[in-house]
Amino acid sequence: QVQLVESGGGLVQAGGSLRLSCAASGRTFSYSAMGWFRQTPGKEREFVAAINWSGDTTYYADSVEGRFTISRDNAKNTGYLQMNSLKPEDTAVYYCATFKSTDYGNSPPGSWGQGTQVTVSS
Repeated sequence: QVQLVESGGGLVQAGGSLRLSCAASGRTFSYSAMGWFRQTPGKEREFVAAINWSGDTTYYADSVEGRFTISRDNAKNTGYLQMNSLKPEDTAVYYCATFKSTDYGNSPPGSWGQGTQVTVSS
């Protein structure tokens, strides 16, 4: 099973940027789709973005389309989420996950990280 560790969260003002990283252990990362989700207290975890195994297909929630960019470096076993033009409503704990398939949408997440807090002040 892949183990995932997120980093890069923090406090930023509205309009600012952050880049989250997701470091993976295990050889299966390179063959798995991965994604980012977020959760606020009392709400369901929601999808943010996903990327297929090779990095050439990406998916975004409508709320972040055009502001966030997901990417991956399989040589480094690391995924990224570049977040620009941040809004207070982006405040949440962000989780990365890998899927048991090469593309998003074909299987549920198989592994989760522990999460990293992103707080956007107005």
